[in-house]
Amino acid sequence: MSARHRAADVASDLNHDGAVGDLPRRLCYFNGGFLWQSRLRRILMLAGHDLRLGRPGPGDGVVVWGRSPHAARGEAVANARNLPLIRVEDAFLRSIHPGRSGTPPMGLMIDELGVHFDSSAPSTLERLLARHPLDDSNLLQRARDGIGRIRAAHLSKYNNFDPALPPPAPGYVLVVDQTRGDAAIQYGGASAQTFADMLMQAREDHPGARILIKTHPETRAGLRPGHYGPADCDARTTLYDGLASPHDLLDGAIAVYTVSSQLGFEAVLAGHRPQVFGQPFFAGWGLTTDRHPPARRGRRLTPAQLFAAAMILAPVWYDPCRDRLCSLEQALDQLEAEVRAFRDDRGGHVATGMRLWKRGALQGFFGREKALRFADPPERADRIARRLGRGLLIWAGKEASGFAPDAPVRRVEDGFLRSRGLGAALVPPLSLVTDDLGIYYDPTRESRLERLILSRLPPGGATRAEALRRQIIAAGVSKYNLPGALPDLPEGGFILVPGQVEDDASIRLGAGAVCTNLALLQSVRAANPEAVIVYKPHPDVEAGLRPGALAHDQISALADAVASRSDPVALIEACSEVWTMTSLLGFEALIRGKAVTCLGAPFYAGWGLTRDLGPVPDRRKRAQDGHPLPRPTLDQLVHAALIAYPRYLDPVTRRPCPPEVAVDRLAHGAIPAPSIALRVLAKLQGALAGQAWLWRQ
Repeated sequence: MSARHRAADVASDLNHDGAVGDLPRRLCYFNGGFLWQSRLRRILMLAGHDLRLGRPGPGDGVVVWGRSPHAARGEAVANARNLPLIRVEDAFLRSIHPGRSGTPPMGLMIDELGVHFDSSAPSTLERLLARHPLDDSNLLQRARDGIGRIRAAHLSKYNNFDPALPPPAPGYVLVVDQTRGDAAIQYGGASAQTFADMLMQAREDHPGARILIKTHPETRAGLRPGHYGPADCDARTTLYDGLASPHDLLDGAIAVYTVSSQLGFEAVLAGHRPQVFGQPFFAGWGLTTDRHPPARRGRRLTPAQLFAAAMILAPVWYDPCRDRLCSLEQALDQLEAEVRAFRDDRGGHVATGMRLWKRGALQGFFGREKALRFADPPERADRIARRLGRGLLIWAGKEASGFAPDAPVRRVEDGFLRSRGLGAALVPPLSLVTDDLGIYYDPTRESRLERLILSRLPPGGATRAEALRRQIIAAGVSKYNLPGALPDLPEGGFILVPGQVEDDASIRLGAGAVCTNLALLQSVRAANPEAVIVYKPHPDVEAGLRPGALAHDQISALADAVASRSDPVALIEACSEVWTMTSLLGFEALIRGKAVTCLGAPFYAGWGLTRDLGPVPDRRKRAQDGHPLPRPTLDQLVHAALIAYPRYLDPVTRRPCPPEVAVDRLAHGAIPAPSIALRVLAKLQGALAGQAWLWRQ
């Protein structure tokens, strides 16, 4: 829904009580923020507004930022000319760092009635909360999923904290500070004295409890002072300016006190009934204990209804990768990707075992917070990492046996939605995985992916995984997305047998007795003597970049057709089943509902979704405490392998992105081609690889 029509639609939903009409298309502004903040301008433009600097004409409106000091100029013009006044504010999920650090917002509240934190007059959000039915079952389920997802991912308005850090020991009363001069205090019916009164009341209400004063993120960053300091501390009162998750702080609290902080809203979502000393948007709906109840409010709402209005209906959310307005869920997808990259990389990394051509891509993935340091051999990289207090990134295939680093280590590999072209051809990836336990293709030890496959899905996770799977199928996307025509295929169904690179680590570690393409074809033919078999050589092998080629007579003796340089997705869709050692094509066939037989132990085998004839690790199927392991669904496997395990980098905006954006880019987007230098290096690498393979023969 466009922002221009949202207010009118709200009025319609409210039985035309206080109808406000369409928002003006052209909005005039009188302060520089609307000129130099490109994200702010872009969201307003996508919402249907034409922003102009200067004097408004008939039918125009005036736009101001909330209740900022600069808003007075626009307010005066709107009053003098009797024009609509539009107030804009950040939505309640904003960014990693506070806005004063220059980080643009993920969404906006665009309001012709007022502003959500000003209790002296109605706002669009207040009208929604007071009069919208908020009874649609789909809307409320989205709200419940959104609450659970935000808490599970530890997301907040600002996100420059670290959920890995332990919070204080539980059992405290949480008193929430805010920055001095914040408009939400003045226009929320409070003052600086209110904070002194709140702390005194918390002490009186809980005479034996510890008091924890939560410092505001902008105060912690040195941007604006708060209301509390060391003088407010005593034997049982302490300031907390640490980086633990606010959700963990709320979970450890026995009571929450706030004036008008958004943390009070998050406290409601966490199951608290906070004591509220101002008049924020979340007060007055039966979910808080209000010291000064707002006179206009009195409806009783559930936390899901509060969330539905404040997070789904009222805001305008923005997708920065696809440059379009989006739903709350899509905004969460993007914010999760950015926050994950920040949390993973904030301490910095030293990378080892990385080929020269990969380093630019790796810097884009892992060097946004602190530039990557590259060092070889691994022992030297480990020493540097320990000296700098950083983690160690090592390309998974380059980890020597017996290497035991002192620094925390993560193994790096390509993800499963990789690129439009081969890695062996030096095409940079859109996705990479990191693993602190093992690596997905090595079944000889546990990997982080295995744990994710067995983990409970986050709220809304099954719905998201199913939607992603359908998006991949509709887009025809695979790992490499190579073009190719189908050969003349036999009538009826056939067994598709994908060849592999025979010195690939997944073969060496997970293939078992059948570990060559010839042995694979022989096994398939022996088990299916009457079947029609189509053999698809691996694209790296066909390109002459890796070993594994079979002679024509070897293939013709065992297979009915060879699908050389063919589109793997089209082959999967045409086949009746797939037999493989450890190929990712087996996973892509599972996604598309095909039967898959594994003669090795790829990451997707052993969970009850494939027929397993290979050496599947007992830990994937053994009983625990006398009970068999739960069998994951296909959507759990998809969520683990394509959402939770990899990280993605948008090749257009060069920012972290969710898999849904990567699928769009692979299917339709403009992906920059490898440089001329990389293409020359790819040809040289192919020639050298071919000579080395012939020498080994």
